[in-house]
Amino acid sequence: MVIAIFGATASGKSALALALARRTPCEIVSADSMQVYAGVEALTNQPTRAERYALPHHLVGYLPLTATSSVGAHAGLAHAAIDAIAERGVTPLVVGGTGLYVRAALTDLGLPPSVAPEERARWERFYDERGAVAALAELAERDPRAAAKLHPNDRRRVVRGLELAAQGASLAPDEDRLWGTGMRRPAVVAVVSWPRAELRARIAIRTEAMLAGGAVEEVRALRESGAEPSPTAARILGLSQVGAYLDGDATLAATAAEIALRTGQYARRQETWARRIDAIELAGADGPEHNADRLLELIR
Repeated sequence: MVIAIFGATASGKSALALALARRTPCEIVSADSMQVYAGVEALTNQPTRAERYALPHHLVGYLPLTATSSVGAHAGLAHAAIDAIAERGVTPLVVGGTGLYVRAALTDLGLPPSVAPEERARWERFYDERGAVAALAELAERDPRAAAKLHPNDRRRVVRGLELAAQGASLAPDEDRLWGTGMRRPAVVAVVSWPRAELRARIAIRTEAMLAGGAVEEVRALRESGAEPSPTAARILGLSQVGAYLDGDATLAATAAEIALRTGQYARRQETWARRIDAIELAGADGPEHNADRLLELIR
């Protein structure tokens, strides 16, 4: 049996996983798209050394910031880790706040085809030279369902839609790729939820702790190294905001407020994703110990 724990940022997923580990042998397989990167442990809220000592973690901090991450590559590693853990007679715990990564760990996703760099460059040039409106109009001719879901200024997704359409695939397929396949192994999914106002307060506290706990030093070290983050790593929440603080363009308080605001916006998307899951809902306010007991009782 695989146990998956999903929830918004700062909902208490890690605390619940540690509580479960005190009750049954288990190991964590991360399902967080940004915790894959090394060198940003505080910025991405990776497990501490003490947490890793208490409970083995897999797929955390295994990529340099210069590497591009993908759900397809992560899925293969997650499947291998889950299978190895299960073969040892231990419970795999899939824990994370990236919905697609959670689903990819549990299922065999029907992922869209990969695209050659030159094909992507072709459509990027098309977007830049013809303009956003024309690019979306082109997508509307090739894939009207995908175009209807996009804003012309969403360059990344419009380009993605065009490159997929050119290969006969779609950014909005008839079958939802998230839910089109069954579980690879028997699994139960739990969602840790909070009232929105309480979650925002927890996010603010988490943000303050992150900045005080080394996030500023991590971004400074990255800049001093001269390394250029990959397009996926560049989307780490807080990376650009801390950079602005280091440039003198914002105070630390303003930086914290901006990161908390953007994290709250991301949390709303996570909450939307959670509503689509057939899952056991656990109230975060009940505490990790109570929720661990309840989850195990429901599973048994």
